[in-house]
Amino acid sequence: MIMDEMDLVGQLKEVPPLRPEAYERARTMLGTAMAQTGTMRVAAPARKEKPGWVRNFRLGLMGKVGIGAVGAAAVAAVVVSVGTSGVSPAPSSGTTAEAPPVGSKLVSLAADVKATDGTLPGDASLVIRNRTAPDGKPYITYNLYTDKGAEYVSETKAELSAAVAHDDNLADPVDAKEIAAARDAAKGDLNKARQDMVNAVPNGWGLGLGPAEAQAAWDKSEAERVRILKMKGVADAQPRPRPTGKGMDGYINNSLWVNSLNALTRGAANAQVRAGVLRLISTIPDVTVEETTSDGQAALALTAGPAIFGGTGGQVLTINAKTGLPISSVAKPGPGEKPMPADTYKSARVTVADIKAGKF
Repeated sequence: MIMDEMDLVGQLKEVPPLRPEAYERARTMLGTAMAQTGTMRVAAPARKEKPGWVRNFRLGLMGKVGIGAVGAAAVAAVVVSVGTSGVSPAPSSGTTAEAPPVGSKLVSLAADVKATDGTLPGDASLVIRNRTAPDGKPYITYNLYTDKGAEYVSETKAELSAAVAHDDNLADPVDAKEIAAARDAAKGDLNKARQDMVNAVPNGWGLGLGPAEAQAAWDKSEAERVRILKMKGVADAQPRPRPTGKGMDGYINNSLWVNSLNALTRGAANAQVRAGVLRLISTIPDVTVEETTSDGQAALALTAGPAIFGGTGGQVLTINAKTGLPISSVAKPGPGEKPMPADTYKSARVTVADIKAGKF
């Protein structure tokens, strides 16, 4: 089935609530991929019925070529759950892992954020995410991420309380891996944390493997990609040669950016997670940092350039210049793409008991 980006997002609106990263991955991956290929092959959303308080779903993405704002791993593996999606480029990948410059704004901010860390109030983080649906109406989701790893998503406060009461946990194992990598980046070996972040999602990069094993991982993912494409009617689909140098760097840095932002979304109210994400992003050469303001507050605009997205488009994450808390995220359109409205975020520490009782 061939559909454009707005068709897909329109379908997604019919099966709310989406996990925040799922929506972001779907819309940005499609936008970038279509700019390169003109079309994107997408499997129709598989819907799993849930009680009234929440409906969960999985969506497979199959791209012919290219990578999107969250699509590097999906393109490599061919079929990846959107709700699941890092990176120390190992020597076997043809890239090197370089520490960020000492004077980096993000490194300095990460140090300040980490210094404020202490005993956190509550036992969960509540992230209210506001985006604009294809029909122009606001689409708000309430996303609760507990310190024990559970995740609850709803469109209303009442539904969130019900989801917690019924333990309708939507967490995926990848979530914990991304959070762990961010924490490690804040306090441990940054190069290892980069590799763990990119490998949080199955991919064909072969990071940390020897040359033969890395090639085998790529060949396996390409074979699956070709199989799926042929099943979808692309008769001339062929495996691609494993990229090296800048080509592999693009895939790796795309994964690192996307997975780090997913960790930031889930762990925004946790200083360790924020500090780790800032350090991880500081290692991506094609991310620029500019001072700006947002609603009167000092902010930093982190712009991931076209090199991270297959040569076109990009993404801008705006964060508070003092706390590192995410303020908004917006995809930058490539040639011929439609501009997209920004997503905005509000984060707070809460207790699961209060959410369950509707006291928020």
